[in-house]
Amino acid sequence: MSLKFFLKKIFTLMFRIEVIGTFSNTSDTKKIITPNHVSLLDGILLGLFLPIEPVFAIYSPYIEKAPLKWLKSRMKFLPVEPTNPFAIKQMIKEVDSGVPLVIFPEGRISLTGSLMKVFDGAGFIAAKTNADIIPVRIEGAEFSFFSYLKGLVKLQIFPKITIHILPAERLDMPLLGTGAQKRAILGDQLHRIMMNAKVDARKAQTIWEAYIQAACNYGMSTKIIEDINFIEESYRTLTKKSLALSRIFDKCSAKKETLGLLLPNATVMGAAILGANLSSRVCALLNYTAGAKGINSAVIASEIKTIITSRSFIEKGNLENLILDVKSVNWIFLEDFKDRLTLTDKVWIGIRTYFPNLVKQSVEPDSPAVNLYTSGSEGNPKGVVHSNSSILANIEQIKAVADFTPKDKFMSCLPLFHAFGLTAGLLAPLYCGSRLFLYPSPLHYRIIPELIYDKQCTVLFGTSTFLEKYAKFGHPYDFVKLRYVVAGAEKLSQQTKLLWQNKFGIRILEGYGVTECAPVISINVPMAVKEGTVGRALPRIETRLIPVPGIDNAGVLQVKGPNVMQGYLKVEKPGMLEPTGAYNANGQFESGWYDTGDIVSIDDDGYCSILGRMKRFAKIAGEMVALESIENLALAINKEAQHAAVTRKDEQKGEAVVLFTTDKSLNREKLREQAKIIGMPEISVPRLICYIESIPLLGSGKTDFVTLTQLALEV
Repeated sequence: MSLKFFLKKIFTLMFRIEVIGTFSNTSDTKKIITPNHVSLLDGILLGLFLPIEPVFAIYSPYIEKAPLKWLKSRMKFLPVEPTNPFAIKQMIKEVDSGVPLVIFPEGRISLTGSLMKVFDGAGFIAAKTNADIIPVRIEGAEFSFFSYLKGLVKLQIFPKITIHILPAERLDMPLLGTGAQKRAILGDQLHRIMMNAKVDARKAQTIWEAYIQAACNYGMSTKIIEDINFIEESYRTLTKKSLALSRIFDKCSAKKETLGLLLPNATVMGAAILGANLSSRVCALLNYTAGAKGINSAVIASEIKTIITSRSFIEKGNLENLILDVKSVNWIFLEDFKDRLTLTDKVWIGIRTYFPNLVKQSVEPDSPAVNLYTSGSEGNPKGVVHSNSSILANIEQIKAVADFTPKDKFMSCLPLFHAFGLTAGLLAPLYCGSRLFLYPSPLHYRIIPELIYDKQCTVLFGTSTFLEKYAKFGHPYDFVKLRYVVAGAEKLSQQTKLLWQNKFGIRILEGYGVTECAPVISINVPMAVKEGTVGRALPRIETRLIPVPGIDNAGVLQVKGPNVMQGYLKVEKPGMLEPTGAYNANGQFESGWYDTGDIVSIDDDGYCSILGRMKRFAKIAGEMVALESIENLALAINKEAQHAAVTRKDEQKGEAVVLFTTDKSLNREKLREQAKIIGMPEISVPRLICYIESIPLLGSGKTDFVTLTQLALEV
């Protein structure tokens, strides 16, 4: 019996090693294996469990340190001097000779559990030798005592370890550029491959299963969530509340029923979402700012029979009219069920609070999990059906590009009934072990900066409008701990960007998403940011641009990926799912693609710039005019005022633009003068300018263009 065979058996027994994937799709010769690096065990694991015997490229000082020192006679090492300019040539020579070479592109063990900086050497070697790149993901070793995550995660003596061998890929040497530029391009491409590997290696789970896995990884007693009651709950107490709510849902609804949730941004809402998922219900997250009309639309489209709410929330929010106006459902008040949990229920809850893996769900990861609703900023709201898989895929895509850790604390004030608030503000921190503070409204501009300071929050998501208000009322020291400030849902204004930079020294990272994509499509992150863009598409999101006559170097963005919704539910066809699909440039319908309706340009580096919504372009005398450019024209004259442009029919020119503004003095002559200064064509200057006390907003913070369009018809 060989030592390798013996060690393999021991490691399999201790760590329950599982190897997923093979080398079957690779060529017989040149191979470069590029694993992530999460622990001191990584090299041993690959040496024992890869189906080939590779050579490991290792910095020479490390070879003389344990545990590599003990394995020198059992594993093949290629000592590499970091400062030696001939190191790359040495590795190229090895790969060209047919030796399978393992290179850890990060160059060091992760300090966050996420993918760190990727050095470009491995990508350059792969392109130079025309070798297969075989990405490998090691999952689980980061929770061992051999990782560098002490204090961040709950370390385990023998965590389960999975080794994912992903399909081989190739990198082509760029034709243009200097040597340094080519290396940078190849390093970036390799980084993308490794991020894709993280997304590809994700488990097929439900929202509840992923939550329980995170709770076990980070410790059930770890404090994780807090709301305005200022009681910080642990994973265990949140689990207990979720279990209790699942029993309540069992008493008032049927399995796989769509259950309406009308609750505030509070711990109870998070517990209700988890509890509904656990009890095999589909959550319909209802927008209480949409009024009775919006909720009735959701009830009809999603065939909701039961709405879960709270008497105290209804009273504090002055929402009593909703109970009166939405009559087709059974309203359930959580307060009424406190005394209806039996002794059997309490025993069931108590046991599973400490042994949550005893819970067995009857739903599949690809089954519907959440119904969200479009904002209705340009029409009637639609139900957006997301599966467990699409929600979790988007979170994994976010985790692949952002290094959120248990040291972070999120200020989550965006409504949880919106995709941005649900995914980025609730589920992502829960799955990353990051603490979060749930606040009921993003509109409390004076209070939120104080809370960010008091709670020492490090992550903040918001719209451009909200972020501008927080900056206006915040003290220069309120945001001293913030390391991620991300703007989404609307275009980040230059004024807001400069205000944060000048007052707080913080760079806002702009992202882009839509409810239908759970919601994040692209985002700028510290390792990949470009001014004036919304970043690159997240890993495993395909993009294509459909040409639009009159618009050059841009098109309507269509996307495809694991985070795309299952389809729409509409009032016109209640309960009937309209599957996702879009027409390509040739007019052919293709399922799985989603048409965003946004005009986007994508540069050579993959960075996306949003020019505007297709519906937010006016066709005037045959010319395409972006309504956003008209709003920016007005902003250039008065940055303190609010401006919003909409269209209405015009018999002579096809469409006419109506500009609503809170600036009483704004007139067409001022707009024409400013248009000349910036070189904007006169056809873009609106003839109709209407004063309005305030621009109407939706609950999400977006401009309510439906209301403005109706007002424009009356002008």
